[in-house]
Amino acid sequence: QVQLEESGGGAVEAGGSLNLSCAATAKYFYKSNCLTWFREAPGPGKEREEVASVDVDGTIFYADSVKGRYTISKDDAKNTVYLQMNHLTPDDNGLYRCAARKVMHCSSGSFPDYWGRGTQVSVSS
Repeated sequence: QVQLEESGGGAVEAGGSLNLSCAATAKYFYKSNCLTWFREAPGPGKEREEVASVDVDGTIFYADSVKGRYTISKDDAKNTVYLQMNHLTPDDNGLYRCAARKVMHCSSGSFPDYWGRGTQVSVSS
């Protein structure tokens, strides 16, 4: 079974930046799987929000709240998807998890086939 591992989270001050990575254990994994970054906000509800996605063909989706601040990209040869996060605010706090689907387009509505365990992002004001 393919595994996903996130990295790059940490604690930063407001206005700072982080670069998250989602590495897959299979070669050229993202040539056959789309990838979505989810954010699980802190608190009892643990609301999960789709932050950004990249399809097999490179098509990109961003949530309105992160447009202009986040950039998702992928390197198929490195089996890695990146999420560059700039101008961070406390609203960006949460556990960031990547999830892959064995489809070309993440917008197809299918359930994720693979989940990472997450990397924590903490932004102080």
